[in-house]
Amino acid sequence: MAAGGLGTCCWSTLSYTSHFRVRTSSLVVKAPRGRLVTGTPLRQSFVIKAEVKYVNSEEAKQLVAVEGYSIVDVRDTSQFERAHIKSCYHVPLFIENKDNDIGTIIKRTLHNNFSGLFYGLPFTKPNPEFVETVKRQLPPESKVLIVCQEGLRSSAAADKLDRAGFENIACITSGLQSVKPGTFESVGSTELQDAGKAGLVTVQGDISRVLGAILVCAFLFITFFPDLAEKIIGLIPV
Repeated sequence: MAAGGLGTCCWSTLSYTSHFRVRTSSLVVKAPRGRLVTGTPLRQSFVIKAEVKYVNSEEAKQLVAVEGYSIVDVRDTSQFERAHIKSCYHVPLFIENKDNDIGTIIKRTLHNNFSGLFYGLPFTKPNPEFVETVKRQLPPESKVLIVCQEGLRSSAAADKLDRAGFENIACITSGLQSVKPGTFESVGSTELQDAGKAGLVTVQGDISRVLGAILVCAFLFITFFPDLAEKIIGLIPV
């Protein structure tokens, strides 16, 4: 493009790979007497990331049936075995914590006596091989529907896969607990929406549910505020 008779500016074209990048080469200006003046190389990059899709159960069904999304179930093994969508991949975001150091043993004992007893929740830790396991089964360009029971673990898993280069990710907003019977073909002894129910709450109703919630809160308080909890316990008359 001519600019006031001074010379010509040359710019490179738009180039992109999986992310969009706009690159500009060195600015070259031709002076009136034919002398070339080269400016400092300029470069600017813009990264456009695809957003995770959050869909309801019916929309999720369409993604699988029509658009060819593969299902990755990130729940723990116990929930998966109770009920799961047929032909899905099972890659738990959390795995059972079997570590035997003193701190872990104490936490596992407290967990098993509270949330484990009342809700049937296993004592777990993050799965260090989660992303690599998914990559071994599905390439990053795959369309992936991530499912869990309540929707929290699937969101965390989606973030990990997004950072690992997966660009077509969807999650069911409220998890499998919102999936009506018959929406997906399932395998297991119960319905998908009930796979998260276990422990005493399944047999003792509302009383156990309330008591369990109180005990879980107490456990979390002791875990995160041990010094304050010790002081409070010291105030209780013996």
